[in-house]
Amino acid sequence: MSKIGIFFNGLFKENPSFVQILGMCPLLAVSTSMSNAIGMGLTATVVLMCSNAVISLLRKLIPSKIRIASYIIIIAAFVTMMQMLLKAYVPALDKSLGVFIPLIVVNCIILARAEAFASKNGIIDSIFDGAGMGLGFTLGLSTLAAIREILGAGQFFGIDLFGKNFQGINLMIMAPGGFLTLGIVIGIIQLIRIKGGKN
Repeated sequence: MSKIGIFFNGLFKENPSFVQILGMCPLLAVSTSMSNAIGMGLTATVVLMCSNAVISLLRKLIPSKIRIASYIIIIAAFVTMMQMLLKAYVPALDKSLGVFIPLIVVNCIILARAEAFASKNGIIDSIFDGAGMGLGFTLGLSTLAAIREILGAGQFFGIDLFGKNFQGINLMIMAPGGFLTLGIVIGIIQLIRIKGGKN
C-alpha cells in the first residue's frame, strides 16, 4: 500500500473512532466542545506519529516478551513531553482536558497501532500510519463535538450561533448524549458503507 493509501486508511476505511470503535473513553468524555476535541485529537496524533516512529526504529531490538511494556514506556515518554508542552503553552486546554492527557498512554488506538503496524513496518510508513490514525481520531472527536456543542450549547468553538435565548438540549453535553450521538453517527456511516458496497 502506498504512503498516501496508508494515511487515508486511518482517516476513512479503518477510522479508529467510527470503524474500529477504539478510544471510546476520551471520544465520549472530551467531545463536549470543539476546542477540547481538536486539542485532544492533535495531541494524540503527535504521540501516535512519534511513538510509531520510535517503535518502528527499535522493532528489531525489542525482545518479543517485553514488547508491550516497551511500547508503553515509549508512548509514556511522548505523552509526558506533550503534557509539559500543553502546560507551558496552552494551560487552559491542559486544565480542560485534565486526566485524559495522561490516559493517552493506555489509549488502545496508540497501543494497537504500535502492535499491529509500527512493529512490522518501516519508519516512514509508520509515521504515515500514525498521522492517518491520529487525524482519523481527531475527525471522530470533532464530528461528535460539533454535533454536541451545537445542539447542547448552541455554540461552535464557543461562539453563540442562535443568540443568548437559545435553550440547548442538556442531554447532548452529558454522557448519555455522547453515547446517543456516537451510535447515530456510526449507524449512518455503516449505512453509507453498506449502500456503497452494493453499488
